[in-house]
Amino acid sequence: MIEAGTAGRLVRRGLGIIAVALAALAGVYLLALRYTPVERFQGVPQKIFYVHVPAAWCALLAFSLVGISSILYLWLRDPRLDVFAESAAEAGLVFSLVMLTTGPLWGKPVWGTWWTWDARLTLTLILFFIFLGYRALRSALSDPSERARFSAVVGILGMVLVPFVHLSVYLFRTLHPQPIVLKPSAPSLPWEMLRTLLASLGAYTLLLIGFITARYGLGRGAEAEGDPDAG
Repeated sequence: MIEAGTAGRLVRRGLGIIAVALAALAGVYLLALRYTPVERFQGVPQKIFYVHVPAAWCALLAFSLVGISSILYLWLRDPRLDVFAESAAEAGLVFSLVMLTTGPLWGKPVWGTWWTWDARLTLTLILFFIFLGYRALRSALSDPSERARFSAVVGILGMVLVPFVHLSVYLFRTLHPQPIVLKPSAPSLPWEMLRTLLASLGAYTLLLIGFITARYGLGRGAEAEGDPDAG
C-alpha cells in the first residue's frame, strides 16, 4: 500500500505540472491572439479552434486511458489501475466540458447554429454521458472490488466509442470538417496556424498529465488512509 507521504508527493508534482501548463497556456493564447493570422472565411471566431481542438484531444486521450487501464485492471486486479482509471475519467470530463462549451461558441457565428444533432456532436455527447454515468456508478457502490469491476466495464465501453468520434466525419454527413492535422496526408493548416495549434496541444496535454497525476495522488492517499469511499 502506498504511503501517505508518497501520495502527497504525487499531488505536489501534479500541481507543479498544472502550474507550468497554465503558464504555457497563457503564452499560447498570446500567440494565438496576437501572432497568428485570422482565418479569412471564419474570421476571429476561428481562434476558438486553439482551445476547442486541444480540449477534444485531451478528452478523447483521457477516455482512452480509462479504457486501457480498465482492461489491465480486469486482467491484473491491481487497485492502482482502478485509481488511475478514475483519475483519467475525471480529467476527461473536465476537458469534455471545455470541448462541449467552446464548440457551440465557435459553431454559432460560423455555422449559424449553437447545436445540431450531427454524428460527431451526438457521439461526443453520448461519450460525455457515459463517463458521467461512470462517475455516478463509482459514487453509488461502496464495495471497492465491486466498484472497480463494474466501473472497468463502463470505462471499456466508453473507450470503444472514442475512435467512432474521430472517424464520424468520414462515416457520416456532418457539419464538422474532415481532420486537417490527424490524417494520412500533410496537415492542411498554414505553418503559422499549425505552430499555434501544436503549442496548444502540447500545453493542454501537459495540463492533462498534471490533472491525472494530482488526482491519482489524492486517490492513493485516500486509499492509504483506509477511506472506504476512496474512488
